[in-house]
Amino acid sequence: MSERGITAVGSSSELVLTWSTFNATDSVVEYGTTSLNLRATGGSSLFVDGGSLHRPQYIHRVSLTGLQAGQRYMYHVGSAVAWSDLFFFTALRSDASWSPRVALFGDMGNENAQSLPRLQSEAQQGMYDAVLHVGDFAYDMNTDDGLVGDEFMRQIEAVAAYVPYMTCVGNHENAYNFSHYKARFSMPGDDGANMFYSFDLGPVHFVGIATEFYFYLQYGLFQVLHQYEWLQRDLEMANQNRAERPWIVTFGHRPMYCSDDDGDDCTHSESITRVGIPYLHLFGLEKLFYDHGVDLELWAHEHSYERFWPVYNEETRNGSTASPYTNPRGPVHIVTGSAGCREGRASFRNESLPFSAFRSNEYGYTRINIFNSSHLYLEQVSDDQGGKVIDHMWIVKDTHGAYP
Repeated sequence: MSERGITAVGSSSELVLTWSTFNATDSVVEYGTTSLNLRATGGSSLFVDGGSLHRPQYIHRVSLTGLQAGQRYMYHVGSAVAWSDLFFFTALRSDASWSPRVALFGDMGNENAQSLPRLQSEAQQGMYDAVLHVGDFAYDMNTDDGLVGDEFMRQIEAVAAYVPYMTCVGNHENAYNFSHYKARFSMPGDDGANMFYSFDLGPVHFVGIATEFYFYLQYGLFQVLHQYEWLQRDLEMANQNRAERPWIVTFGHRPMYCSDDDGDDCTHSESITRVGIPYLHLFGLEKLFYDHGVDLELWAHEHSYERFWPVYNEETRNGSTASPYTNPRGPVHIVTGSAGCREGRASFRNESLPFSAFRSNEYGYTRINIFNSSHLYLEQVSDDQGGKVIDHMWIVKDTHGAYP
């Protein structure tokens, strides 16, 4: 077996394992709690890179169902031809009455993935229940006829084989209409071919989106419309379920706001992610998220970390002067795209936005712990400083829903 990286994607009592081989083989997972006494089978699909060599590989997917919440399982994947190394995971709880711990970051490449060793260690120590990779993988997965993508999948295996590795697409995945991203990952739901979806984790409803639809209109305006209509339905249903899952957290690659000096979309007042398609102002996301009471919006793309005061329509909407994140009157935005890549660090404008609270261009990543229905803790880890926490905050909300 020529194994190309395992990704584990969780949803309550089900886990989908994804890997690839050069040759067509059976798709088998052997697993169990004390021995490999259980067996599950799935299928594979042929993926052909769009480069000049048209390199083929087979993407295997196997779903494990009926998992016992909180139970640790060992497993390996493959077939009678060859097996992978032995890995393990802990099955997620499906109820809302627990406190998930999540690591998140964006913009991590095959070269200079500085934060990856620390993330690998922490994932295997059991520090996280899930990981969010908020776009931009490998730089780029299609480079060298897909060889860079293969190598990157092997690199992240030391995280993704142990903990659910949840993703959204970034601009560096745009080649061949995002074909590498669509083929190599397996996200829940069937509305968006991995491009947009949602899942529940403890008291949180997470929503992953494809901001890139707005920037690659050559692939079709329908993708923008399809996602927007799906978002409306999903957020409406999430609000109906807020008694059980009070927090709504979105994640997408390109931010609405930033104070970097690179001229990216988020540096402009009418950023496309925020207000929608230029000139027409159609399908903008800021008002949609505000109207549905989204609590926290996670972004990447900028190779930096930036925390904002609660904000809507370029206006600071703190809960109070003394406690800005207690009962805020607008969503909180976090940009976390500094995991490390060959393009290096971002630099900031001399003057930050009036609603920017903290910013850093040190390499690192973000941790979130959703303690309960009212308290969410977030901190930024600097890999440059050996894992030191350089920023943190609590969001405290007595109620969730539409903003006043």
